[in-house]
Amino acid sequence: MSDTAPTTADRPPLPDRLSVDPASPHHVAAVFAHPVGIRFNGQERQDVEEYCVSEGWIRVPAGRAVDRRGRPLLIKLKGEVQAYYR
Repeated sequence: MSDTAPTTADRPPLPDRLSVDPASPHHVAAVFAHPVGIRFNGQERQDVEEYCVSEGWIRVPAGRAVDRRGRPLLIKLKGEVQAYYR
């Protein structure tokens, strides 16, 4: 059988700052072709909308609250951020 999992050479390098929102200037569509994991303060987070490794913060939804355009309201959490491909 052939291994269909992409190697690290096939994946683009993870940027220092990345956003899930396609309207953001920090959105890189090529990165989202592969599953990305975020570890914040040693714990795996599944709800991260945006992160910055060098500044040490993530943005996550603030409950079920949304703005007038229907997008979730985000809060910034500061700590140690590690981004990786799963």
